[in-house]
Amino acid sequence: MNSIYLGVALATVVCMSGCKEQQTNIIFILADDLGYMDVGGYAEHVTGTPVADQFYETPNLDRLMKEGLSFSRAYATQLCSPTRASLLTGRYAPKLGFTTASWPGMPTYHMEGQTPPAGLHPQDVIYHFDKIKEQQAWKNGGSITALRSEEITIAEQLPGYHSAFLGKWHVGGHGAEGYQPADQGFDPIAWFDAGGSPYFDWHARWNNTKTYSPKMAQQELQVGDAGDDTEQDYLTDDLTQKALTYLDERTGKDKPFLLYFNHFAVHGPWQSRSDYQEYFDGKASKGWNGHDNAAYAGMLKSLDDSVGALMEKLRETGLDKNTLVVFMSDNGGLLEVPKGKITSNAPLKGGKAMLNEGGTRVPLIVWAPGRVPADAWSDVAVHCTDIFPTLSEVADYGVDHEIDGQSLLPLLNDLDNSEGHYDRDTFYWHYPFNVSLNDVDHGLPLTPRSSMVEGDWKLIFDWHGKLELYNLADDLSEQNNLADAMPDRANEMFEDLKEWLEENVEPHYFPTPNPDYDAAQDHRPYPFRNLWTD
Repeated sequence: MNSIYLGVALATVVCMSGCKEQQTNIIFILADDLGYMDVGGYAEHVTGTPVADQFYETPNLDRLMKEGLSFSRAYATQLCSPTRASLLTGRYAPKLGFTTASWPGMPTYHMEGQTPPAGLHPQDVIYHFDKIKEQQAWKNGGSITALRSEEITIAEQLPGYHSAFLGKWHVGGHGAEGYQPADQGFDPIAWFDAGGSPYFDWHARWNNTKTYSPKMAQQELQVGDAGDDTEQDYLTDDLTQKALTYLDERTGKDKPFLLYFNHFAVHGPWQSRSDYQEYFDGKASKGWNGHDNAAYAGMLKSLDDSVGALMEKLRETGLDKNTLVVFMSDNGGLLEVPKGKITSNAPLKGGKAMLNEGGTRVPLIVWAPGRVPADAWSDVAVHCTDIFPTLSEVADYGVDHEIDGQSLLPLLNDLDNSEGHYDRDTFYWHYPFNVSLNDVDHGLPLTPRSSMVEGDWKLIFDWHGKLELYNLADDLSEQNNLADAMPDRANEMFEDLKEWLEENVEPHYFPTPNPDYDAAQDHRPYPFRNLWTD
C-alpha cells in the first residue's frame, strides 16, 4: 500500500505554503524514548488528572500544546533507528532494512571487513541477538545499520534551505564512512552516531576516531563531533545552547533554515542533573501513574527546559513569526531494565520495543502561531512517515519520488479529516527479533512480532503462534483480544499484513525457523504454531 505524494500545494488549507514571500523556517525536535504519558498535557488529556497533580513536569511542552495542535494517535516505530530512518525519508523502516536499533560495535560486514553475500548490504548486521535463556522457535531476522546513500533525506529534499543537524544520528552504521549527517545533506553542528550517550563527560566518546574493529573497512571511525564548547557540563543543556546559538546566527538571514534537533534525552543512561534529581526524589506526587524514577523525571525536566529555551529564543528574535515547530518522540517509553523501573505508559499497554500502543503511540505537537490552530487536538491516526512530506510541503517543495507518508497540512484546518484529504488509515510494523525485554502478558522474553493498524482495528502477529485483535476505539489498553471472537476480521487483516510484508520486506529481514528449538522446554503459556506458513 505505497503512496506517491505529488506535493500539491494546499495554500487554501493553511497559509503556510505558497502564500508568504519568505519560505517558512522549520524546527524539528525529536525526543528519545519519551513515552506518550510522560508529557503532562497528554497525560491530562487521557486521565483527566491536572498536570499540577502529576509527578513529571513538562510546563513548556504543555504550553506548546496550548499554543499548537496535538495528535492523539501519532505512531512511530517500536525503536529509535527505524523511526529515524522513516522520519528522514518518508518511507517505512522495514522497506529500508531498518528492523531494529543497533549498538556500537555490532558486527556488520563493513565493520568486519567482509564482502556481504549477494543481496545484502555492507551495513547489514552479520548477526544480532539478545542473551535469552528461554526457547526460541525463530532465529532473528536481519537489519541494516545505516541509511543507504541513495535514499533522499529531508535535508536533500529542501535544497534551498540551510539544513542543520544536531544530536543523535544512529542511522550511520555507528561511524561508517559515507553515512553520517554531512553525507546526507546536513550541515552538522554536533552529532553522535549511537543509540545512547553519557550525559556527563561525553566529549571524548563523541570525538573518538578509533575503529570498533581492526578489520573495519576504513582507517578512522566517523562516529561524531562534540562541536564547540558551550561550558555546559550536562549534555541536554549543551545541545540546547548549541541550538540557541544556531538560531541567533540564522536571525536576519534571507535563506530559510531547517534545524533538525535530535535530543538523546530521555534515553539511558539515566543521569539527571543532581538538583533536579533531588527535587523529584522529594516530590509528594512521586508514584502517580507508576511514575517514580527521579532520575528519569529530572532528565525529562531538562528536555522540557530545552523546548522552553528554544521557544523563548524564537520570540526574542522574531523568528516565531515565520517558523514551524514540530515536536515528536521516536518510540514509546521504556518500562524497565534489570536494575529497575524507568517509566509507565499506562493506560497504554507495553512500551519501547513492543508493538502495543505503549511502544508505538507517541506525542506529536505542531506549532505555528496564526497558522496552526491553538489548544487543538486531532484524533486522526497519523504516522512518522508523514513528517517528510509535511515538511516538504511547508517548504514549498513537491515530492517527485515514491514515499509512504502523506502531508499532514490538510489536517491543520480539518482536524477530524471530514474532507478526507488525508487518506491513510492503515499502517504496518515489523520487528523480527527475540528480545530480552519481557512480554507484559506472561513475563517471558518477547518473540518476533509484526502488526498493522486499520482504522480503529489493530492486529498483532506474534510469530510464536498467536494473533491479537483489538478495537482501539473501545479498548485503548489492548486488554480484550478479539481474535477468537472475530476470526474473519483477524484472518482478513492477517492476510493483508502477510501480503504487505512479502511485497515490501526483503527476505533476509524475516525471522527463520530455529532447528534447535525444543518445544518441551518452552515455558510460554501457548504452544508454538507456525502461522506464517500454515
